[in-house]
Order: sequence, then structure tokens, then C-alpha cells
Amino acid sequence: MQIKGKTLFAGILISLSFLFAGCVSVDSRTEAARIASAAGLNSENIPTRSSVIATWGRFTPPVKSMRVYIEGDGFAWKSRTQPSDDPTPHLPTGLKLAAADPEQNVLYLARPCQFIGPPLPATCQVNWWTNDRFSAVVIDAMNEALDVFVSRYPGVKLDMVGYSGGGNIAALLAARRHDIQSLRTVAGNLDVAWVNTLHNVTPMPNAISARDSAVKLRTLPQIHYSGDADKTVPVDVARRFQQAVGGNCVRVEVVSGMTHSSDWAAIWPQLLKNPFPGC
Repeated sequence: MQIKGKTLFAGILISLSFLFAGCVSVDSRTEAARIASAAGLNSENIPTRSSVIATWGRFTPPVKSMRVYIEGDGFAWKSRTQPSDDPTPHLPTGLKLAAADPEQNVLYLARPCQFIGPPLPATCQVNWWTNDRFSAVVIDAMNEALDVFVSRYPGVKLDMVGYSGGGNIAALLAARRHDIQSLRTVAGNLDVAWVNTLHNVTPMPNAISARDSAVKLRTLPQIHYSGDADKTVPVDVARRFQQAVGGNCVRVEVVSGMTHSSDWAAIWPQLLKNPFPGC
């Protein structure tokens, strides 16, 4: 299915690492706080056994369902070979999606050590946002942070949304949990090894890919949005994942004119109105 969208800019960027980093802003933390505050999202940092997860959320009891957003990889690399000292995204697309959501109950989870500090605590080791950003330890940390909020609202059902690498984590959490009722990804890196090979970047031996757990999501309603101008995570990634999931509950929607770093939040309220496929 192909639908029309709008984009602020397009173009071919030179490497996967720069594309995942986003666009430079003067003060990423201040801008993120402004975005969150304008949307009524409150900040809370959640310690886990391995790292600290920054979150923003708004909730109106009784909370029966909650839309959960997971951020992309952020500023993981300064260059193809030099990791960043701080993974905080300069363009927090996941946060902007959460802020654009009109639902009453919205939770945003940053990735480990994003928006923490400065200075970063000693637990924030560079491998958490580089080679091990999809490792079991990181997935466990994200799950721990999510559990903190679920424990506050017994019986709550979760609608997962993930941007870029956050799409991989959202899908992996959906595959392991029993309280998730839907999944959406935006430019989701759902096939980590394949994308790394596509861009000729170093493999990540400890990475867990959502595609390897796709069969567990066969009965979960889900939509995966891909931009037809996305050179970072091309449409084929979502289609490969759809094939691996199988069944009738998964759909790929191709949005015309959108790149990986386009303003997805500008069209997100419209995309949220699209119904899930019938299972």
C-alpha cells in the first residue's frame, strides 16, 4: 500500500552512522525538554541494572492502554569509525512522534544513556550505543524500564511504536511480552544484520534482530511505515520482516517522499488513523 506524505528535506547522506545521528541542534537536551513540555510530557529517569533510561510520559487514570514510543539510535557515531561521547539524539524523532500523539496515555523511552547528564554516569559505557545497542543486556534494560510503568497501572495494555533502531527494540519487546496489543514502526531497522551488510558497516555479533523473532508476532496487529526515499532503512527491510512474520496481521505502508530523517511527526497524527489489518 502506498500513501502520500510530505518531507522537509531529502537527499543521500554519506553513511549509516551520520543518518542515524540526525541533524545537529544547538542544545539537544533543552530542545527535547521543550518538545516534551509543549506536549504535556513529564520527565523521569529510570535506573536499570545496566544503565539509566530517560523517559517522558503523560497519563490520565484509569490507564487501560498506553502508547509506548522508543527512540532511534541517536548520536551513536561521530564518523564511520569514531563513536560519540554522548548518544543523545540531535534530532529526537521518536520523541517528536510521541509529542504529536493526541492520545491521553503516552510513554516515551529513550535508549540507554540518551538525555542523561551531563556528565554521563560511569555505567554509561560507549558500547551501549554502538556495537551492543541491540544486545540482550540493552533489550533487558528497556524491558525493565517499561515494567516500572506497567507496574503502576495493573492490567494496562501496550501499543508499541519504534523509530529506526527503536523499531527493532519495540518489535523485540513485543515478541517477549504478553501485554502488547499492537505494533507500529517508522523507518524501523527490523533486520539489523541485513542493514549492516547493505551499508558495508562492521557486523554486531551481539545484536538481536527482530526478524529472527518475527514468527512470534504472527498474530499481533502491526503496521510498518517506510519512506520510499529512505536510503538508510529502505522499504525492503520492512518487506523482508513482513515476509518473515507471515499471516494476515502485518502490513507495510510506503510513504511517498519520506527519507529516514524527514519530519515524520508532521504526518504522524494522520498515520495513526490508519486501521490495523484484520487478523
